[in-house]
Amino acid sequence: MNDHELAAAIARQAGELLIGVRSAAEAEGVDDKTTRTRGDLTSNELILAELARQRPDDAVLSEESKDDPIRLGAERVWIVDPLDGTREFAEFGRTDWAVHVALVSAGTPIAAAVALPALGEVLSTASPPAPPPAHAGAPRLVVSRTRPPKITAHLAEVLTAELVPMGSAGAKAMAVVRGEVDVYAHGGGQYEWDSAAPVGVAAAAGLHVSRLDGSPLVYNQPDPYLPDLLICRSELAAAVLAAVASAPPE
Repeated sequence: MNDHELAAAIARQAGELLIGVRSAAEAEGVDDKTTRTRGDLTSNELILAELARQRPDDAVLSEESKDDPIRLGAERVWIVDPLDGTREFAEFGRTDWAVHVALVSAGTPIAAAVALPALGEVLSTASPPAPPPAHAGAPRLVVSRTRPPKITAHLAEVLTAELVPMGSAGAKAMAVVRGEVDVYAHGGGQYEWDSAAPVGVAAAAGLHVSRLDGSPLVYNQPDPYLPDLLICRSELAAAVLAAVASAPPE
C-alpha cells in the first residue's frame, strides 16, 4: 500500500470508528463533552496504532498527542487531526466534521486524505478529485458557523460573496473541493493539523492553496501554530488575495 492509499485507508477506518462512537453516545444519552472526548481519543488511538504498524520509521504530529520534537529532524512526518469539528460531531445529525491524515516531507503535504464520515466519503491524493466546474453568479464564501474570522465580512463585501456557514475546517475545505463553495479563507486560530490534509487534497484537485498573504503553507515547524489559510478556485485567487490585502489593519 503506497502512502496515498494508506492515508485514505486510515482516514476511512477512523471515520467508521467515529460513526460507531457517535451512535453509541447518542443511544446512551451521554453529554456533549463525553461524546467529544470519546471521539478524539478513540480515533487518535486507531490512527497512531495504524501508523506505527504500517510506517514505524515515520514521525507523527497529532492534535491529541504530546508533541515529540523528534519530528523536527524527520524526513517524513504524519500530521493528523483525529476528529476535526468536535462541536459538530457531538451535535447528532450534523455532517460537517472530518478526519485528517497527511504525510508531510520538506514542509509540504505529499499524501493526504480527508474523511467526511457522516457523508460516507473520503477525498484523497490516492485518487485526486477533478477540479469542480465553474460556478455562475456571486462567489460562495464558506465561513465558520460559530466563530467567523474578522476577514470574512471584508471579503464578503469586496467580492460581493454569498456566505455559506459550515462546521469544521476539513468540511469547509472539502466543500471547495466538492464544488459546493468557491472560497475558504480563514484568519487566526488554526494549527498545522487543521489544514495539512485539507491542503494536500485541495492542491491535488488543482485548487489554489496558500497563506492569506499568498505565501506558501509550510508544515512541520517547531511551533505548529499556522493561523491563516486560503483555499479557493484558481481563477479567483488573484481577486481574493487582493481583497485580503485591502483589508484595514486589525
